[in-house]
Amino acid sequence: MANPYMKRAQKLAGKAESAVRQATTPLRNFGFPFRAPTVPRGVEVPAEASGLGAHYDTDWARRPLASSIRGVITRGPIRLAARILTNPEVTGVDRLASLQRLENPPPVIFAPTHHSHLDTGLMIRSIPFTWRRDLVVAAAADYFFDKKWKSAVSALALNAVPIDREVTGRKSSDMLVTLMTKGNSLLIYPEGGRSPDGWGQEFKGGAAYLAAKTGAPVIPVFIDGTGSIFGKGMKRPKPGRTKVVFGAPMWPEAGESTRRFNARIEAEATVLGDEALTDYWSARSRAALGESPSLMGPEHTSWRRDWDLADRRKLGAAGKRRRAKRSWPDLG
Repeated sequence: MANPYMKRAQKLAGKAESAVRQATTPLRNFGFPFRAPTVPRGVEVPAEASGLGAHYDTDWARRPLASSIRGVITRGPIRLAARILTNPEVTGVDRLASLQRLENPPPVIFAPTHHSHLDTGLMIRSIPFTWRRDLVVAAAADYFFDKKWKSAVSALALNAVPIDREVTGRKSSDMLVTLMTKGNSLLIYPEGGRSPDGWGQEFKGGAAYLAAKTGAPVIPVFIDGTGSIFGKGMKRPKPGRTKVVFGAPMWPEAGESTRRFNARIEAEATVLGDEALTDYWSARSRAALGESPSLMGPEHTSWRRDWDLADRRKLGAAGKRRRAKRSWPDLG
């Protein structure tokens, strides 16, 4: 026979559970908008945005406190790391003098080649302070904004904003246009991502499109050497030398389509790549004859491309690393 105290305890527990249920769901008998709407059978409700990727909100990173912290980071660890790992030689900055001399220098779009994660830090170190202090970095949403901690670090340290590399999203482009109209300059990689094999890739039209929308000039930039220091697939960086060559400002011509303007930007980056390996006069002479060596490498099999890439790197900053001097024994 059950204990009467046990029965009483069970009855009290049931009443308490009922009271809690009533207190926590006071509107359970009401419909929408007090409760979530019902979903008809056969209808799939889209998943809510996670707040990561292209949906990550970076506005907080441009507030005064975050901007002050980023200033310390860029002037300290980022510039120091770029100096130690890449030992850069920067040329062509004088081509931006006409814009720097203006009373209110306009925002610009820096469009460098891309071979390494070191490129962003190297560009932050190399870009003149006129544009560096309000620089926004367009970063891949699927890589730099796929986790909360990575999103926060990218936004705070680099002032990065997420862009979708696979789909040309209007949200991303509208956000970049808004930031540029507020006076921010932009760092965007026209190739869309790091080179998979050390050679260049075809330029996408993002920089050309944004220039047409905002009226901001595009500054093509060629970066030599980062691919051999910390290219795609490398486990750890190998300190070396690099060269950053800035081109002259470029604007879309009257009636020029985004595709044609993008082709001009890519052609100018190709000439800058030739200049980085040789000199200004030789590069411009070859460009006038239509003989500039392609940034995308030869159309050969993989081993031939690797072979030619090694020869190309010997000509540039990547092939000028400091080697230990060897002392030979005196056999005389």
